[in-house]
Amino acid sequence: MVKLLFQEDSYLKEFDAVVTRVSGNKVFLDQTAFHPGPSGGLDTDKGWLVLPTGDRVEVVQALEEGGDVAHVLARAVNLKPGDRVRGVIDWERRYRMMKLHTASHVLAAVLYKKYGALVTGGHIQPEEAKDDFDLSGVEDWKAAFQQAVEETNRIIGGCLEVKVYWLSRDEALKIPGIVKLAGRLPPEVEKLRIVEIPGVDVQADGGPHVKNTCEIGGIVLKKLESKGAKRKRIYYSLKE
Repeated sequence: MVKLLFQEDSYLKEFDAVVTRVSGNKVFLDQTAFHPGPSGGLDTDKGWLVLPTGDRVEVVQALEEGGDVAHVLARAVNLKPGDRVRGVIDWERRYRMMKLHTASHVLAAVLYKKYGALVTGGHIQPEEAKDDFDLSGVEDWKAAFQQAVEETNRIIGGCLEVKVYWLSRDEALKIPGIVKLAGRLPPEVEKLRIVEIPGVDVQADGGPHVKNTCEIGGIVLKKLESKGAKRKRIYYSLKE
């Protein structure tokens, strides 16, 4: 199994790794800081691989493939198992997604606490995030979203620490609200990675997050859409 370095340190911008296999322009490594998309609703990380020759090749996509992470390069390269490479993350892109990801947890917690709303879909890109919620039974769902964004920004402004730790699966699933994705339990693994914003939210989550909500700055509501009785969609971006 590839070691997912971003789960231990979301701020890791560069890392060394050993090539395990190569398939066309896909390179597989023993460890990686590239978060694969669309895992966990986040878009792919991008960046570069520095080859043993010193050449720097663009990583245009990272994706999950058979329990591994494929680093899709802009062109095929002459690499073989055992070669050492250096990965470099497009940090500006990643950091924007980290901010939106943590903000999405706060927003989901606010809507869950007030309406019992579960997340029914979503996707985070550097420019904006979109989330779908089951707000059936909420008459004025647009007002609910507007109020939730205001409350989310109030919480973000409180400069809360974001804690990341591991729990056994059985222990984690005893926590109320640990899963806020409708109809989806975490994967069948012995330990679950937990992301906690004290007093606000506790979720099983495998993606990169900021260390403190103050880093986010705040979010701006961009658009609302109805995608059906159980899918109300909100689009939002970072405050500039």
